[in-house]
Amino acid sequence: MVEAAVGIGVIISLIFAELLGASAGGIVVPGYIAIYLDKPLQIIGTLLVSLVTWLIIRIISQFTLLFGRRRMVLAILIGFIVGWASRHLIFHNISIYDLQMQSIGYIVPGLIANWMERQGVIRTISTMIIAAVFVRLVIMLISGGEVVFHV
Repeated sequence: MVEAAVGIGVIISLIFAELLGASAGGIVVPGYIAIYLDKPLQIIGTLLVSLVTWLIIRIISQFTLLFGRRRMVLAILIGFIVGWASRHLIFHNISIYDLQMQSIGYIVPGLIANWMERQGVIRTISTMIIAAVFVRLVIMLISGGEVVFHV
């Protein structure tokens, strides 16, 4: 089911890019976000890691030329490092549960941050969320309403 979500996410991401002219944070991102729509803390964690990555890229771009492949690689690398750090950041004893805001995957935050830099934060996040909801709906239609992801 994970493969189907990522594949459908690629298709929907391409449709959004062609029809709306807006990317959903990278071609595979909507599929991965759709998988985690039932875990909002991980989506929030991913967005926070992406925003921190984007801010770091903005700071670095004041001192060096960042464009194209160089910006993409830097975004993925910084997103990887900040995402790794987020996996070790756990707030214990908040109400009944431990609050764990970790990012989804290692590359997803960097892809999102790269597109935040290219087309803006609001446009990237809104397109990504809408595309992820569409992916989740298509998966629900295909599976007869029952969505179970084994991640």
